[in-house]
Amino acid sequence: MEHGYEGAHFSRGEDGYEEARRQAVWNARTPARFPAEIVIAEGQSDVIRAVKSAAENDYIIGVRSGGHSWAGNHVREGGLLLDVSRMRAIEVQAQAMTATVEPGCLGNELLAELAEDDLFFPAGHCPGVALGGYLLQGGYGWNGRVHGPACMSVEAIDVVKADGSLVHADSQQNSDLFWAARGAGPGFFGVVTRFHVRLQRRPQVVANAVYLYPADVLDEVFAWAHEIGPLIARTMELMLIVHRLDDGELEIAVTGPVLVDSEQEAAEALAVLQSCPVLARAKLAEPHISVSLADLYAGVHVAYPDEHRYGTDNMWTHASIEDLLPGLHRIAETMPPAPSHMLWMNWGPGTTPAPARPPMAYSVEDDTYIAVYGVWQDQAHDEANTAWATERMRELEPHASGIQLADENLGRRPARFVSAENLTRLDELRAIHDPHGRFHPWMGRPDQLAG
Repeated sequence: MEHGYEGAHFSRGEDGYEEARRQAVWNARTPARFPAEIVIAEGQSDVIRAVKSAAENDYIIGVRSGGHSWAGNHVREGGLLLDVSRMRAIEVQAQAMTATVEPGCLGNELLAELAEDDLFFPAGHCPGVALGGYLLQGGYGWNGRVHGPACMSVEAIDVVKADGSLVHADSQQNSDLFWAARGAGPGFFGVVTRFHVRLQRRPQVVANAVYLYPADVLDEVFAWAHEIGPLIARTMELMLIVHRLDDGELEIAVTGPVLVDSEQEAAEALAVLQSCPVLARAKLAEPHISVSLADLYAGVHVAYPDEHRYGTDNMWTHASIEDLLPGLHRIAETMPPAPSHMLWMNWGPGTTPAPARPPMAYSVEDDTYIAVYGVWQDQAHDEANTAWATERMRELEPHASGIQLADENLGRRPARFVSAENLTRLDELRAIHDPHGRFHPWMGRPDQLAG
């Protein structure tokens, strides 16, 4: 046991420090920022001790749950990096359809455990994503169009405040902390040690469709995807992925995973994808494939492989397809080699209304989500590929309504991630609950763009 922690503690320069720093970021492009100390917590008592120690040393704290932050927001220069990734306990109350999870719990592992009781949670699309950061920033996961962002399924939290005290927060007690935790993302001013979440019944059928189109029908495919939004079942996640093949040729993949309760419901949802006006140009057309959730995770993992370097950016939009197409062409034409790609996802419209959003910090979303992902391994391409993602989104800024924090690039391109009203309230709450600035804020703010 070192320094009174059950887990590990490293000061900069000590053996093990650099390995702990690098392992705290899933992106192989580890930022050149060096905390003064790193604590890898084994449990809640370590978290409390670390926060109190930070106050004694006047350290600012960055918190890591799973490390999937593309920007490595939690790894800052100086201060304390508090790694809670080992805190992965899951307690399921099957009859009540609730669970208590620690922040290091991986979403795909939670789903596997819930399946034993025929239960479900809208966990993240990528394997390896821990629930801590995922839930704080909103949470876009499987059947998120049905249940809303996953933070809507959080009913309470246990949180260590800046003074080291542990409190329980829900809609009745410490409600301002609860409000902030659902959407503040990496700017949250506390350390959540447990999330108390509401569960759903597990969908009985998982199905998908896959269509591959050549790049010369990009206009037609995206115009069609934009138009059919209101015709898409809320159970479908319509995604268009533009990427390069190994020979450099551009390709458009159209997929529509559905998680439903019957084969008939799946078939009805998938049928709309047959309406593409250039269907005859598809190089591959698989209108209905029975799959498992594990298959979906494996497919996502191909697009987001381990041990690669990433540069990302994103936007929400409700702009017309005429306004968006020039930017989409620019993204495609300048795209780095595979596995770099662009994602278009239908989020807003559907055949049924979206669930009502409760009061929470999360407050920016729109009809369509567009994200770009530079993915590479050679360090020599770092600047070019990160600039590609940043500049392509900057060019589309006039048509954007904001960004989501999951794929944020705030350090290079500040953008709107919560409403102006909610950002003001977050600032006010930070002043109350973290008056000494014990926790790092976001790496960029939308109001930096003003004036």
